[in-house]
Amino acid sequence: MDRLLTIKLDNGSLLEAKAPAELELKPHEICVFRRDFYTDAGEMIREIPEPPEGIDWGALPVVLHVADNRELATANDNFMRSRGAMRTAHELVGNLGLAMKLLNAHYSLDGKLVVIQFSADGRVDFRELVKELSRALCTRIELRQIGVRDETGIYGGIAVCGQQLCCSRFLKEFNSINVKMAKEQDLSLTPATISGACGRLKCCLKFEHEGYQELEKDMPKRGSWVETPQGRGRVCDRNLLTRKVSVQLETGNIANFLCSEITLHVPESRPRISNDRQQQRNGGNNNGGNGNRERGPRRERNNDRGEKPRGEEPPPDSAPAPAPVSAETENPAQGE
Repeated sequence: MDRLLTIKLDNGSLLEAKAPAELELKPHEICVFRRDFYTDAGEMIREIPEPPEGIDWGALPVVLHVADNRELATANDNFMRSRGAMRTAHELVGNLGLAMKLLNAHYSLDGKLVVIQFSADGRVDFRELVKELSRALCTRIELRQIGVRDETGIYGGIAVCGQQLCCSRFLKEFNSINVKMAKEQDLSLTPATISGACGRLKCCLKFEHEGYQELEKDMPKRGSWVETPQGRGRVCDRNLLTRKVSVQLETGNIANFLCSEITLHVPESRPRISNDRQQQRNGGNNNGGNGNRERGPRRERNNDRGEKPRGEEPPPDSAPAPAPVSAETENPAQGE
């Protein structure tokens, strides 16, 4: 059965290839492989002992043999030619005014293909650039746009943990990462803590998230009441990795315990407020044991327009008072 290998090209990109079982190939050896219409060379990084299910073996590049001295010299010459291709590409990008950042160029072993990787904020129309590059380099051109995570993985580096960057060491796919994962891992949400070398959220937040979920199953949450060997208290801090919990006891002291030394406790009722605090909170609301303030008599509002105050309307069954009649209208014949 064929073996599944991981091969690294001189531009930093990784690919998977299959090799015959009888081929003796050690890690860090340069091998020659066939892919599509061209032949290329790369460094064998590692062998995948358990290939994933559903892999398409027919579409994978085929490793032919270990590179000899002549092929190693050709690969070295192609690496020097790639620098000249980058200078030509930079000039053409400046002439065309394209908003793109060229990263590297790679010549295949037989020189039939030149792959140029670049990064950009959005989509870039590079069709005219491909035509100019193909005319200048006299070969087939392939432009590949990659993201900032892939760019960091190509350049490599050392992370804050002291290890090589995960994106350049073993990660192949970059899944979606959100801040909720950092919260569930009890991490500080400052950008310097949760951001990686690429400026995005750390990749380890994703592939370590499942492990933290397992550790959190039997850990008490912050603010929960627990029973400790020193009495009852409330959890104020915890460490999922060391399995330790910081508890603020009822006496006010803070003590650290292992998760196995404490048990969850549900208080029967909320703690009562002391009488002094209750009196301070009520303040002037109490008057001789009566919780209601004494209210004075309401002032009657004078209505200049002759309207009656509220609460003094006549009952609905009573007839309205007759309108005043003047003396002239009451006896019209008196004036005659």
